[in-house]
Amino acid sequence: MVTRIKICGITRQQDAEVVQSAGADALGLNFFDGSPRRVAIDCARDIAIQVRGSLTRVGLFVDPAPEQVARVLDAVELDLLQFHGDEPATLCASFGVPFMKAVRVRGRLDMAALQAEYAAACCLLLDAYVPGVPGGTGQGFDWALWPRETTLPLVLAGGLTPANVADAVQRLHPWGVDVSGGVEGARKGEKDAAMIRRFIAEVQGAGS
Repeated sequence: MVTRIKICGITRQQDAEVVQSAGADALGLNFFDGSPRRVAIDCARDIAIQVRGSLTRVGLFVDPAPEQVARVLDAVELDLLQFHGDEPATLCASFGVPFMKAVRVRGRLDMAALQAEYAAACCLLLDAYVPGVPGGTGQGFDWALWPRETTLPLVLAGGLTPANVADAVQRLHPWGVDVSGGVEGARKGEKDAAMIRRFIAEVQGAGS
């Protein structure tokens, strides 16, 4: 199985160029006002046009008002929506765009209930639970909690870096992996080109 790779929290065109050339599958644009990786609409529009046809363009939201999502979709070409809060499935599916739903892990998950509620999702993203923070913390969760039997594809996020992602792929066999802070330098939202390339190479090597 080929593990899909998403690099999230892109805020600069030069970072999008690296993600594109290094062989990732998807690029994430963060529209959550509370995130240091939030991207401005005009910049997001330019990045989405820049990578059109070569990467899946994902827009990330956290408990948004429907008007916010609609406003972004009017301005930015997106292929997939990512909901990272407590959004009900009805909201996630209401925009006519495929979506993925993030789930924060703090114990054994009721996968039957999650998969029933979000049956229309293309996949579920499992991230670490940190009180009061919807994501992007750089912290991982106990991989022993990773579900083994699922009907929806699962994406692993939380605390992944070039140093540990190969082990994660070999142990868990996720459908996809998602990284943001794990490929950044000192400033959040500014990616490190060498770290992106190494991360992608590690995932590809682990799956070969």
